[in-house]
Amino acid sequence: MVAAEPVRRSLFGNDLAVRTASGIVLVAIAAVALWLGGVAFWLLLMAGALTMQHEWATLVGRLDRRRLSMLALMASLSMLSPFADGPGFLSFGFIIGGAFFIATIDRSFRLAWGVFYCALPVMALLYLRQQDNGLMLAFWTMATVWATDVGAYFAGRGIGGPKIAPSISPSKTWAGLAGGMIAAFGFALFMRTQFDLPYVLVLASAPLAIIAQIGDFLESWMKRQAGVKDSGTLIPGHGGILDRVDGLVPVAPVVALLVAANAFWALG
Repeated sequence: MVAAEPVRRSLFGNDLAVRTASGIVLVAIAAVALWLGGVAFWLLLMAGALTMQHEWATLVGRLDRRRLSMLALMASLSMLSPFADGPGFLSFGFIIGGAFFIATIDRSFRLAWGVFYCALPVMALLYLRQQDNGLMLAFWTMATVWATDVGAYFAGRGIGGPKIAPSISPSKTWAGLAGGMIAAFGFALFMRTQFDLPYVLVLASAPLAIIAQIGDFLESWMKRQAGVKDSGTLIPGHGGILDRVDGLVPVAPVVALLVAANAFWALG
């Protein structure tokens, strides 16, 4: 009984309370913008992406070019608006062009890669939202990452065990990864029974949890290189925006590709 007390405190202590409160606020904001769709969803995603680019420039040590990179990103994101091209090939070309412009000016791909890294998930989420069942698809995409994080957090804290890559992220365990995969798959089954989520996405849910964890490790590696604990201080208990969406960044484009491929296959 005494031995279990430290585990209970670590699972349900102040850290979890702060993370939970911040998470609820973030989910509420995202849910309202997602439900409204259109301009509201685009504006929220653009604000998030610009903040991500601000943090990215800090992590790669290019503060002198930070504003320029944010302007290049803003120009790319403007093409994704409902008043412009939306998520299409022309917008994707603008994203590539914005990244190439920064690479040419900065003579480095580190800052330019941030433009692509921050813009691509925005394009993917907007593409998902504009589908016939877009509200469900976009929500499931974001919620899958949330479910992965929650499952990994509790499994990692409650079970512990061997670390995956302690030199990059000391807190990530194999048990946590398994917990995240189970949570993502369980949520996908729920969405299938209640909202008819396509089978291909149900089957992809566990691999997507792995992809989300890879995104987490990538950002952890960047923070190690920069010598910082968090990408920012905007979100209590979570750090910066990059800390909060590191799993969503790779997951959203993969889901968009799966949805596009599934639609193409159905048409064929």
